[in-house]
Amino acid sequence: MLPTSENNLNASPTNRNFPSSNALALILAALAMLGPFSVDTYLPAFPSIEASLHATPIEVQQTLTAYMFSFGVMILWHGALSDAFGRRNIILGSLAVFAVASLGCAAAHSVEYLWAFRILQGLSAGAGVVIGRAIIRDIYSGASATRLLSLVTMIFSIAPAIAPIMGGWIVKLLDWRSIFLFMFVYSIFTFWYCYKKLPETLPPEKRAEFNPQFLIASYTQVFRSRLFHLKTGAVAFNFAGLFLYIAAAPVFLPHHLGLGPDQFAWLFIPAVSGIFCGALVANRLAGRMSIPTQVNIGFCFLVGAALANFIYCSFFPPALPWSVAPLFFYTLGMSTAAPGITLLVLDLFPHIRGVVASCQSFVQTMLAAVVAGVVAPFLSHSVLWLAAGQLACVFLALILWLAVRSYSRVRQQTGLNAWETVPLE
Repeated sequence: MLPTSENNLNASPTNRNFPSSNALALILAALAMLGPFSVDTYLPAFPSIEASLHATPIEVQQTLTAYMFSFGVMILWHGALSDAFGRRNIILGSLAVFAVASLGCAAAHSVEYLWAFRILQGLSAGAGVVIGRAIIRDIYSGASATRLLSLVTMIFSIAPAIAPIMGGWIVKLLDWRSIFLFMFVYSIFTFWYCYKKLPETLPPEKRAEFNPQFLIASYTQVFRSRLFHLKTGAVAFNFAGLFLYIAAAPVFLPHHLGLGPDQFAWLFIPAVSGIFCGALVANRLAGRMSIPTQVNIGFCFLVGAALANFIYCSFFPPALPWSVAPLFFYTLGMSTAAPGITLLVLDLFPHIRGVVASCQSFVQTMLAAVVAGVVAPFLSHSVLWLAAGQLACVFLALILWLAVRSYSRVRQQTGLNAWETVPLE
């Protein structure tokens, strides 16, 4: 039997073919790293891509938007496919497609071809992060699941830190095409590692039916849930506040802070350090306090950091390290709050967790795509406007979380399950 109690997270499952929790965390983190490698690694190469492909800055910016939108659309299907055909098969297939797409990006001779292969990357890159959440809930529950999810986040947080640094040095020493060749090599290695080490966690007898009628019913059930939208929105808007700065990095760092392509670490190291520390805090708090209390602590850091950043930008010009330091505390709060809310989302519909994970990732990714394609270009001309955008995101997230808590209290007072899913009228 697979482990489910919160006291055995560090113990290996009795199934000898199943990896230990630490090994599983490493596998899932490696899969989740495809996302930040696909986004953050090539940001320092924007000027080189513009010159090489004779493209405008907005055309190169849209390579990120194309990736995000395709990522968001396909992410709706990864979970459903894994519920029907198994977690392992979908992950391996997606890694193979991502490898082909990365080669295509490296060989692109026009920005239109780059858009096309970035779309293909987006269609395949999300499988790991979505199915990884479902795998965790296949095996663990309660505080054990929270600990493992935060452990995956801690390992995964290495990628956003090293990706832009690595991309900056690659484009400086080689060229922008080598960045996508690196993604190809990484995806091939990850495919081999998953083929050898990742077992199937959803046996055939527990798989859902894959047909249009069932899928429509499942997606309708999820998207009509008030609590799904409230909880997912709280996570998505917090992430949007961070992604605003990531998408604006090609303007924010060189134009406002005067940094070169090999100095993107000034933005990403504080942000990723906060993600790591927040995940560590979530790991330590799991089982020691309620999820709402843990989330409230995270929001204290989120609101405080965004407000401090806005106040600084209102009175002082951009300068290091003050213009990037608040990102550490912002992402610390984000990573403290996110694991608990994510598990609450997944537990809304235990029989279709893959679909729920897909729907949650879809909402978060589509919001990030809007931020990358519309909001960041509109706000990036001013550091004050960027700070105001981040503050607006976190206040929207807080409002949604407070609505979750208020809704729960109403349900309790009426004698119903506080986290029961009620469809929208």
